[in-house]
Amino acid sequence: MLEFINFYLIPGLVLGSIYALGAIGVSMLFGILRFAHFAHGDLMTLGAYLALTVVLALGWSPMMALPIAIAGTAAVAVGIDWAFYRPFRSSPTIVLVIASFGIALMVRAAVQLFWGVEVTPYQTGIQRPIILFDALRVAERHFVIVGGTIFLVGVMHYFLAYTRMGKAMRAMSDDANLARVTGINTKKIIVWTWIMGAGMAAAAGVFLGMDTQLNPNMGWDLLLPIFAAAILGGLGRPYGAIAGGMVIGFMEELSSYPWIGTEPLLEPSYKTAVAFAVMVLMLIVRPSGLFRGRVF
Repeated sequence: MLEFINFYLIPGLVLGSIYALGAIGVSMLFGILRFAHFAHGDLMTLGAYLALTVVLALGWSPMMALPIAIAGTAAVAVGIDWAFYRPFRSSPTIVLVIASFGIALMVRAAVQLFWGVEVTPYQTGIQRPIILFDALRVAERHFVIVGGTIFLVGVMHYFLAYTRMGKAMRAMSDDANLARVTGINTKKIIVWTWIMGAGMAAAAGVFLGMDTQLNPNMGWDLLLPIFAAAILGGLGRPYGAIAGGMVIGFMEELSSYPWIGTEPLLEPSYKTAVAFAVMVLMLIVRPSGLFRGRVF
């Protein structure tokens, strides 16, 4: 039982936390801007490498560098929207989707240009786990990742539920035209949407780098599970994205558990296929997702 918790349940919780943060941004951007942002994974990568710069330059921990990474990624995202997405705001959705692929390539190339293509860790050396109850082993970084995710989700909940801008964002997500008629400043909402979405993406990238290592393709490789989580929860529903991220994370990790016999049910290399299967099944059975998100 403890082996199941140590090697499958806890990693599933950590992976689900990372997916949840990434899926929140995808879901918010889709709900307000009405297009699938395929450069979201590369914003995760950018946030992770911005934190790496602070870690190497100042000797801070990745968590201390996290606010700078969030601010830097949010600023870049707002700049990208102003320069590349704003001119196509009234264009068909497919134009913005194709543009996002181009942005993804540009951001990834910039990361490779400034930081190189080598795999890089935040910290070197052996990191011993914390032992609880003589047998339960939990890595310190896992405590930090899950705790950081809970804190950021709490901040997002407060912002959306209790601030004027958060309520305006929810109103625009429900009906953009009605929001304009009632006098809501939609341009400001779009800026805040990018700030929130890119900030969550940067946090997901930093947490992923803490759990594994940094490489220029790290965010792109997670794009499919993140979209699967957003679709599972319901596009345009941030709370659904959290639930979807957790479900996908647990399903990926538990799929390699030896449920029958002694061999893994699925080889670990097929974990991404689990996310893809869940996404396709949800699109067929319930396109609006668990939380009844948007369907176009």
